[in-house]
Amino acid sequence: MSFMNPGQVVWFEIATDAATPVQKFYTELLNWTYELDPDSSIDGRRYIRIIAPGAPFPMGAIQEAAGTPTGSRLSILSADVRADVDRLSKLGATVQVRATQVSDVTWFAVLTDPLGNPFSLFSRSESERFSERMEHGEQAITESMFQPQPGWMGGFELATTDPGTTREFYSRAFGWTFADAGPGRQLICTGTDWPSGTLYDHSGGTLDYLIPLFLTENATALAAVAETLGGTVESDASTPNDGTASARVRDPQGLRFVVRSDVGN
Repeated sequence: MSFMNPGQVVWFEIATDAATPVQKFYTELLNWTYELDPDSSIDGRRYIRIIAPGAPFPMGAIQEAAGTPTGSRLSILSADVRADVDRLSKLGATVQVRATQVSDVTWFAVLTDPLGNPFSLFSRSESERFSERMEHGEQAITESMFQPQPGWMGGFELATTDPGTTREFYSRAFGWTFADAGPGRQLICTGTDWPSGTLYDHSGGTLDYLIPLFLTENATALAAVAETLGGTVESDASTPNDGTASARVRDPQGLRFVVRSDVGN
């Protein structure tokens, strides 16, 4: 199955009322660059695409608007946003932003899962003016996804205080599957032949989140750099038995993300 099929996590967004400090932090930490999306920058909002070092295509965006609460969310591809909003609502999701059309660019909606984690749905544009760009972009992403570089989005983490409810929601909503990977940990397949996310069992705790994961050459060192830039390390680099090391960090705005590297780094 293609990673651009419905149910795939293919984008992330950072919402803020001040994009400049967000851009500065992630540029200094992960060497991101940015470009304004004129088609989605409407009604006083700025939609700023995020481009990782050496990446062929943007992987996310900063959405800036006056009075916008700071937050982040993963974006999941939908074949029909309006229909999926209705369907997911019946599965326990709560609608935060109803299905909305952005000219001929896309349809999108923002929801929260039954544990309160926000995510967005969006559809691929069917406009002819984007067809060539989308075709070339998807081809480039497909070719490069097996050669990821530091600074790129490399997956996601889903932590839950109610694993049963969480697994049931995402399996029924998007067809995700879960496979045991050690105590309190499961790998998530979103329709591809390889896992792209990890579920952590926080039963008995209070911490639920759905956050992006970014690649680095040295998770321990990068987490330390994040602290010098005003971030906070919530969880020092750990080494599960899968050849990786990862650390959970909060940026100066309080947004969580994970950095991951090969074991030993």
